[in-house]
Parts: sequence; C-alpha cells; structure tokens
Amino acid sequence: MLIPARNEERNLPRCLDSLLAQRVPPREILVLDDRSGDATARIAERAAGRPGSRVRLLRGRELPDGWMGKSHACAQLAAEASGRWLLFLDADVALEPGALEAAAREASSQGSGLVSGFPRQETGTWMEKLVVPMMLFTILCHLPLRLVSRSRSPRFAAANGAFILIASDSYRRIGGHAAVRSSLLDDMELIRLAKRGGEPARLARIDGFASSRMYRSAAEVWAGYRKNLFPGLGRSLPLLLFVSAAYAALYLLPAAGVLAGLAAWAAAGHPPAWLPAAAAAWALGALVKLAVDRSGRAPAWQCLLLPASIALVLLIGADSARCHYRKRGYEWKGRRYA
Repeated sequence: MLIPARNEERNLPRCLDSLLAQRVPPREILVLDDRSGDATARIAERAAGRPGSRVRLLRGRELPDGWMGKSHACAQLAAEASGRWLLFLDADVALEPGALEAAAREASSQGSGLVSGFPRQETGTWMEKLVVPMMLFTILCHLPLRLVSRSRSPRFAAANGAFILIASDSYRRIGGHAAVRSSLLDDMELIRLAKRGGEPARLARIDGFASSRMYRSAAEVWAGYRKNLFPGLGRSLPLLLFVSAAYAALYLLPAAGVLAGLAAWAAAGHPPAWLPAAAAAWALGALVKLAVDRSGRAPAWQCLLLPASIALVLLIGADSARCHYRKRGYEWKGRRYA
C-alpha cells in the first residue's frame, strides 16, 4: 500500500484506519509525507507507532525540476516497496474491510498488469455535487468499461490515480512514474504505457469497496478540475472548442429550450410547437446521466441538474485554457505547475 500525502491531515486518519481494519492485512503500508505544511507526518507517525502496525513513514525529497509532485512521491514510494503488487492509493480514499481481497480478485482475473477504478464519490457542497460526478460521466459516455479493459490500444485508456493496482514487475517494465514525470495526468499516461508495452490493463468497478471525498469546497473543486481539464484535452484549443460546442448543443440548448418554452406557454396560453422536442432532448440527457449516476452510486435526483453541471464544467475548462495561454500554470497544494 503506497500513499503519497501532501497536506492531507483531514483525510489521512480515515484512510489509514480503513487500511488497518482490512480482513487480510497488507504486507506494508508506506506513507510518504511530501513536504507537507500541516500535521500529515505526525498522523502517519502515530499510526506507525501502534502495536503491530505495518505503517511506515517516508520523508519526501525536494521536488526536482521536470517532475510533477505526485509522480515524484509515487516514484519514491515504489523504490521502497517490497511487495509483488503495488497499490497506489490517494489519502482521501477509504476502503471497506474486504477491499484488498476484492482488489486481489480483480488482479488475479487478468494476471499481471494494471487495474484502476473510480471510488464511490462522497460530496458535501453543491459544487461537489454538480461537478465531481462529471468525471465518471464524461469517461463512461465516451469509453465504456469493457472497451477500456478489452482493447490493447492506448487510444482506449482510462485510469484514476486515486486507485492504481499494478504488478511490481509490470511497473518496472513500463518505466514507472519516472516515465510520466512531467505529466499532470500521470494516471492516464501510466495506463497508456502499460497498453503500449503489452501489459493487461483494465478499468474495474471498485465503488463497492472504495469511497473518496476528493474536495471539501467550491474553490478546491474548481482548482482541482482546472489543472486537469485543458491538459486532459492535450492542451488543444480546437478540441476544447469542439467539445464545448458539442456539450452545449447536446445538454444546454435543450434545457434553455424547455425554459423558454415554458415561459412562452405561460405568456401565450398554449405551448410552442418545439417544446416537446426540447423536453425530449433534455429528458434523454437526464436518462444518460441517471445511468451513470446509478453506476457511480450518486443520488438519482442529481441527473435533473445535468445542464448546470455541464455549464460549470465548460466554465472550468475555459479557465483551464486561460491559465495555459496566460502562462500562469496550475496551482495545486501549494505548488505551481506549467
């Protein structure tokens, strides 16, 4: 179990408690304090000091030029690990008591390789409820789980850095995190490397035994998605404009049409001819979102707010591009990345 942790005092206790409560205990739990400015290291030290604890605290080295912070932390963790399998786990993830057994079954079903997945997302603020589930929505709408798992092509790749289980031999063969040191999307690049190298790689359902609360405020949601959205589109402005136009046409225009139609109905006393078509388009989008929300165990009613979610994602995407072109870079956990 390899946990990169930078300023994770809110999340680390729950994560470690869940690991120490596993029915099948992990061989070792390595926590790397990535030069935190809070109590992260002290929390890990206390966990390591429990009788029979398998927790070990590592002190992160200074970030070298050309490295992203998380990739550097994960590379240090992997260098210290001794197991046949490496499970990279974000500090905001908590596992159910039988999670390691379930993860082992997922891995053994395909042999050596890489298994990733999306924990069940816990949300508190309205910004979290509107934006966080959209990560799974966009992936499942474009890349079905079976296609990611069955295709050997790196074009059909998706992963989530919050949970990556990989055989140590496979990790070394593809070059580990050193091979993706400069990427903000290290998880996506790792699974692409695995597929290029002929390693079995799959996106599995893990929401039954893993949960996560990634953000705690609207500002955190915005900053977290801003650093990923434009880089996730290859920093391509034409692609961003195309995706934004497509999403606006598919999801925003029908909602605007319904609202305008209802207003026209109230004013004229009869519905406009185009209102049923707009309502059908809105309902179709809501049904797609409902299917994804059920897959991710999100509340069903959130599907009705899809237009608001789409609008926020498009705004964050525009801000992500603005940061790139103004050479501001992306700030995350006290570090700024180009």
